[in-house]
Amino acid sequence: MKTFLNTEEAAAHLGIKERKLYELVAEGAIPCSKVTGKWLFPRAALDRWVEAGLIRPAGLRDAPPPAIIGGSHDPLLEWAARRSGSGLALLSEGSGAGLDRLERDEVAIAAVHLHSAETEEANEAALLAAHGLHDAVLIVFAEREQGLLAKPDDPRGLTSVEAAVRSGARFGLRQGGAGAQLLLEKLLARGGHAAGEVASAADVFATGSDLAAAIRAGDADCGIATRAAALAAGLAFVPLATERFDLAMRRRTYFEPGPQKLFALMRTHEFRRRADNLGGYDVSRAGEVKLNR
Repeated sequence: MKTFLNTEEAAAHLGIKERKLYELVAEGAIPCSKVTGKWLFPRAALDRWVEAGLIRPAGLRDAPPPAIIGGSHDPLLEWAARRSGSGLALLSEGSGAGLDRLERDEVAIAAVHLHSAETEEANEAALLAAHGLHDAVLIVFAEREQGLLAKPDDPRGLTSVEAAVRSGARFGLRQGGAGAQLLLEKLLARGGHAAGEVASAADVFATGSDLAAAIRAGDADCGIATRAAALAAGLAFVPLATERFDLAMRRRTYFEPGPQKLFALMRTHEFRRRADNLGGYDVSRAGEVKLNR
């Protein structure tokens, strides 16, 4: 989906004639920018412009999304949502699915840790590209270690993704759009491999904890998950990346009582101690606002 629209595309997007669009430009009434002699219209700004003039019947408010944190699973987040008394439930389906549900107002918050070969700011890029998230806020929850999990006594010496590929080890894969799966695909691509070419377990695993349990049970040989997941399952861990694990939400959700209780806990010593006990977290930036559209 294009971020910037030309006059023809902007008029079609708004459902008006190009002539009327030019009138609005001449009046300075519509968000636009002139680049090399041509008018460009930011899609997200056009949507905000339309919504700013939205007429609602007296007393009518937008229905709030359900009190659910969608997206990626994380044991520290699961504990924090419960411990804070936020009333927020978790629906762990992967970062991409969480953002899709957030855009459709099916969850209040999406927990995301996206990876891209094009940018190190993949979480921000995904929100900026989402057509329906023109009012998004992105909050840092934690930075955490992601790496390769395997049994400590695996004789193949699975000390890297490349070594695991060469050995024919069965990777436990995650669902499409999951942050860990995107990281695996990124690392495989660096070595000239495609995810579909490597040996894999029969099942796809919804969370890092599910993957760790499968490796422990012998249903997979290795896979990508957090250090916390490895420690909880007693598995070997080879660090591969440090990533930001963020919470995305609409601006109005940020101020709701449930999320505010969660954010308050994130500022406490108890939260930092829990992160240390689970292992593999850095919560020094917890609560930092990375994006406010």
